[in-house]
Amino acid sequence: MTLNGFLQISLFLIIILACVKPLGWYMARVYEFKACGLDKLFTPFENLIYRFCGIESKKEMDWKQYLSAMLIFNLFGLLLVYALQRLQFYLPLNPQAFTAVAPDLAFNTAASFTTNTNWQAYGGENTLSYITQMLALTVQNFLSAATGLALLVAFIRGLARRETKQLGNFWVDTLRSVLYILLPLALILSVALTSQGVIQNFKSYQTVPLLQSISYQEQILDASGQPVKDAKGNPKMATKQATQQILPMGPVVSQIAIKQLGTNGGGFFNTNSAHPFENPTPLSGFLEMLAILLIPAAFCYTFGMMVKDKRQGYALLLAMLIIFIPLAFSAVALEQNGNPAFTTFGIDQSAQPNNYSGGNMEGKETRFGITNSALWATATTATSNGSVNSMHDSFTPLAGLIPLWMMHLGEVVFGGIGSGLYGMLILVIITVFVAGLMVGRTPEYLGKKIEPFEMKMASIAVLVMPLMVLIFTSIATVTQMGISSIANPGAHGFTEMLYAFTSMVNNNGSAFAGLNANTSFYNIVGGIAMLIGRYWIAIPTLAIAGSLVQKKHIPTSLGTLPTHTPLFILLLIGIILILGALTFFPALALGPIVEQLMMWEKYGH
Repeated sequence: MTLNGFLQISLFLIIILACVKPLGWYMARVYEFKACGLDKLFTPFENLIYRFCGIESKKEMDWKQYLSAMLIFNLFGLLLVYALQRLQFYLPLNPQAFTAVAPDLAFNTAASFTTNTNWQAYGGENTLSYITQMLALTVQNFLSAATGLALLVAFIRGLARRETKQLGNFWVDTLRSVLYILLPLALILSVALTSQGVIQNFKSYQTVPLLQSISYQEQILDASGQPVKDAKGNPKMATKQATQQILPMGPVVSQIAIKQLGTNGGGFFNTNSAHPFENPTPLSGFLEMLAILLIPAAFCYTFGMMVKDKRQGYALLLAMLIIFIPLAFSAVALEQNGNPAFTTFGIDQSAQPNNYSGGNMEGKETRFGITNSALWATATTATSNGSVNSMHDSFTPLAGLIPLWMMHLGEVVFGGIGSGLYGMLILVIITVFVAGLMVGRTPEYLGKKIEPFEMKMASIAVLVMPLMVLIFTSIATVTQMGISSIANPGAHGFTEMLYAFTSMVNNNGSAFAGLNANTSFYNIVGGIAMLIGRYWIAIPTLAIAGSLVQKKHIPTSLGTLPTHTPLFILLLIGIILILGALTFFPALALGPIVEQLMMWEKYGH
């Protein structure tokens, strides 16, 4: 670990922690309907939306009504995104005249953006029109994030309220999440990113001359489009000269700001946050990386305020940091140690004077270097963000294991916007139950008894993800449809498949690369995986909230297990690590672990 890397990570964490209390306090006020002055600005518009949509904003819902509203809303979003992709050729703001997206890819993308996954099996600059990028993807970046926040707020009300069935109003919670939290933050970040050079326009793609022409080889094709071969059966090649380049344009910054703040992650361009029009400078990269963790970290404080015990929120935040910090430092250190395979080719991986990029620079942008690339990889998989500014496929095996394992932990270390914290609270319920068994006491959390129904629902919620990941990965490894997409057979290829389904079921969206995911098999199976990963966890979560909200409050006694102490925090961390380690260790042993051992055997330590 270099001094430069240590200082960058430390500054990143300091700024995040400095924002936790003010933003957390503000978000609590939003859901208590006191939005610090913004309510006066937006209330007329808010009320107009209620009247136009026929929403009874004063009427609250029980958990089944809340769930039904959420599912209907998300189904409508899925159908809209699918339709816009299929009809984009006939719609305006399509200067490149892109044709309709294929049905299987359109389904995958619709499921992806509706579930806050933002998995992308396409190149944005050569597939989607501006109207599709804005009206389908950017809008869903706001609405899927707001859905996660609404579910979390309902779950918190289930813990905070007593002897009622009401968890709030889904439509009100979703709208207020957009108007008072996501829109203002996205506006601020958009202005900051625009100052750094992130583009925002409706121009056609620009053709510009190259400063230096480039020679390249291209296959010669016959009239039918088939490669022409020589007498030995090798394809004939022609030397071409490139003298110009096509630069893609578009309304980029409006999508990039919310993709980071909403832990969405879908890029406007194929190379995502490595593209200079999405992320041009080290400062823009730092701001976007801060945006990834901003709301998930601050909501720990919001949680403490809403349950009237800030110590509970701080305890969850501390548990997240204890897991995140060592893994972030480890990822950076492993990449800065370099790749032993390069040493055999005489490549110097040591940091030179005035150069912070020593180490394994394969697959990384020089303007970000190793620290920002490895830290981003850890942050984007700790949350369900999924944006990337480097290729995880090019990381050394153990460094690539870290973002993979962050997802295997269930993305509760900060996690997705809303979904991360309610996932962590489910693990808290399991921890309380385990602790109760250990000491022979009735498990309680925040004055509510944890009974068999809550444990059954919590068990379903934590088992869905690993079950789906392992089932879908195993299907891919034993079928020709799954294997045919691998470009790197062996342990690395298995890691690529495991990472892909881990990312999709966890609603993360990042890719390990090296796997051709734009096939009917991966598009359809992946779309189903994303839908299951989102809703089969959301359903038991709301069921738990609906059960807890009806319970009486039990006063604290000598037999009550305190859930804000260092002992409980360590027990919670132990439960998180054990669930992730025991479930996925055999699969990891077949992928990144064995690949690292093979590298040591071939090239030495």
